Amino acid sequence: PPAFAADAIMEAAEAGIKVIITITEGIPVADMIKASDYIKGKDCRLIGPNCPGVITPEEAKVGIMPGFVFKKGKVGIVSKSGTLTYEAADQVVKQGLGITTAIGIGGDPIIGTTTKEAVELLINDPETECVVMIGEIGGQLEADAAKWYQNSGSKKPVVGFIAGETAPAGRTMGHAGAIVGGSDDTAQAKKAIMRACGIHVVDSPAEIGKKVAEVIS
Repeated sequence: PPAFAADAIMEAAEAGIKVIITITEGIPVADMIKASDYIKGKDCRLIGPNCPGVITPEEAKVGIMPGFVFKKGKVGIVSKSGTLTYEAADQVVKQGLGITTAIGIGGDPIIGTTTKEAVELLINDPETECVVMIGEIGGQLEADAAKWYQNSGSKKPVVGFIAGETAPAGRTMGHAGAIVGGSDDTAQAKKAIMRACGIHVVDSPAEIGKKVAEVIS
């Protein structure tokens, strides 16, 4: 339950658990500030909260992802959205490709593993040949990841999509973190930064699979 989840995160970190995956939605922001500060000194990685989890097909799954959608392959996925993760995986598989690891980072304002950190993990993974990065309005996580990718000089292609093209400013859309605060965290602004940093941006989630097949060949 949200009221106790932050305490559970801290307990897990204290117990020496290396990877803490938190699918709970609705954890109070003040609780998450406390928990994220607490785990900074610990040897652990927090993924989430408000995320679907992590899956490496045919090896391991922790979370609520529908495992049957994912087939083993060479495409990594990083996403704020659970359902768009499954959609992207399904499209990639239908293109005759598959997934190395899919990481649902979560849609809350305060999360343990950022888009940039997750993209970096997959770019540095020798089995991953292409990364799909799915973001949404609000915050600067996608812009930070795009700038890191550009500066990394990596030749691995990244395909990007940003949800929330028509979202009005100031209104939370679905996830607590999905809210346009200024002109630089709209879908349009994020897509412009991503394109400028060399990411192959698609305007519809229906185009993800085809674009991956195009850039990976």
